Amino acid sequence: MPENGCIVQPRPRRPPPAPEPIPLDVLYADECLMAVNKPAGMVVHPTYRNWSGTLLNGLLWRVGGEPRIVTRLDKDTSGVVLVALTADIHKRMQRDGAAGRVKKEYLAIVGGTPEPPRGVIEAPLARSRADRRRVVVDAAGRPSRTQYEVISTTDGLSLVRCELLTGRTHQIRVHLASRGWPIAGDAVYGVPHPGLSRHALHAWRVTLPHPITREMLTIEAPLPADLQATRH
Repeated sequence: MPENGCIVQPRPRRPPPAPEPIPLDVLYADECLMAVNKPAGMVVHPTYRNWSGTLLNGLLWRVGGEPRIVTRLDKDTSGVVLVALTADIHKRMQRDGAAGRVKKEYLAIVGGTPEPPRGVIEAPLARSRADRRRVVVDAAGRPSRTQYEVISTTDGLSLVRCELLTGRTHQIRVHLASRGWPIAGDAVYGVPHPGLSRHALHAWRVTLPHPITREMLTIEAPLPADLQATRH
């Protein structure tokens, strides 16, 4: 449409994500779903900043069709990602997640020793008004609950198992930092760590009912080498 005597050209649309031969560490696979151990540094889904080299690009190469990612992780969080291989399976897995039938457990390395050594952090979370990329504890935010348990403490760092009782953006990172136990290497909500190039958070284990058979599946991703080294 002419505008001030000029013709405004529509913005070109991005092409759909393309299959790419990206190696994937597959933890579980059948005709319905797949679980992949995502490495730190890999983006899960294409964005305007990362249109290639993502987990979805690798999935398209490996399985074809229209794989749908069920559980997303931050770029620098490693661990289990669930993938539905059809739209119907995706809907079933989403329903199970909404009904609380999917258990998500993480391992985090934090500064200090959480006290008490186990408990539930309940603090509402919202996007920061000053910086929309950050999440903060805010009384007007969405109710958020994280269960935690200290596994071990060495040299001022603790390995903590966390279970998401709600699923908010950056929930574990913000909840732990709000208690004074920031995740090691988390430059956004804590402080950098000299031995880490990312925050020490790993999606360790997911337990869920199979979308067809309803048998319970437990899928684990071992703690990666960089986090293993940080513990010692």
